[in-house]
Amino acid sequence: MNQAQQLHALVSSSESVLLTGPASADGDSIGATLALGEAIRQLGVPRVDVAANTPSRYRWMRGADDIVSNEAVSSSYEVVIVMDGDRHRLAPKVEAAFNAAENRVVIDHHRTTDTDGYTLAILDPSAAATCVQVLTILDVWEADLTQEIAENLYVGLIFDTGGFRYSNTKPDTHIAAARLLETGFDHAQAASRILMDKRRCGMLLHAHVLTEASFHGDGKVAMGVCTKEQMEACGADMGDLDGLVESLLYVDGVEVSLVLVEKGPEAVKLSFRSRGLVDVAGLARSLTHQGGGHAKAAGAFLAESVTSVSGRLPDVCLEAIARAQGGTN
Repeated sequence: MNQAQQLHALVSSSESVLLTGPASADGDSIGATLALGEAIRQLGVPRVDVAANTPSRYRWMRGADDIVSNEAVSSSYEVVIVMDGDRHRLAPKVEAAFNAAENRVVIDHHRTTDTDGYTLAILDPSAAATCVQVLTILDVWEADLTQEIAENLYVGLIFDTGGFRYSNTKPDTHIAAARLLETGFDHAQAASRILMDKRRCGMLLHAHVLTEASFHGDGKVAMGVCTKEQMEACGADMGDLDGLVESLLYVDGVEVSLVLVEKGPEAVKLSFRSRGLVDVAGLARSLTHQGGGHAKAAGAFLAESVTSVSGRLPDVCLEAIARAQGGTN
């Protein structure tokens, strides 16, 4: 029995399943949880919930209206499935549900995620997105690939590949996309909403952070800082920051970009991007066990003030660049 079959046996014999992702949800985590959740409902499981604090840019997605907020999650699920991240990145009430569940599953494509703490771990760092893993699972299940499921999977696929621009795009990525498109949903509209559309508040926030961005080490490191006050003043949420760290990376001479988002007096969310010289997943993990991701795209949470983090992180990045240039990254 392969892992997809094991998952099928696990969920089909359960009365209640919770699907969730990192506390900071994105296109891949939301797309993957919504799609797999709908496939599990096809199996006749009585209670299937998806938990996330859904950023505004994803609320149009099919099934998003039924997502349970992280704060409203109870701890009474037989199976909890963590997707597109590991158990260290869960919101507090979701983590309590995970710990209380009889069976705990992870489905993820980040190489920094390990098998510790799970009943079943389906890990594939070669997958372009967690949504690709879900499509593979559904093939094994012989599930009905509905338009709803396909569109949600497509959202995760284009989000994590940057619209097929990133180096994680492989021939089989396009094959997967073609299969999803065959179901007939409006892929152009989905791409526009995920990759291009911005709310006015998001545009203003991007403009402010980019205007105040700092460059270090002869322009090798670009850093943007978004304070809690700025976010609230604009009426923005985390989804409005999508694409900001990439904007800083694709400036001539930049090797590593980072965006610091103040979440509280002693809480900062970090997003890293790399042109390829520096493994930012390793860099993020060196800062905290909760850090990780991909070699070119990673993140972390630090229990420090935004002033403290912004003061020391540029030098940390420059040291990582120097090590990489010396062949010791």
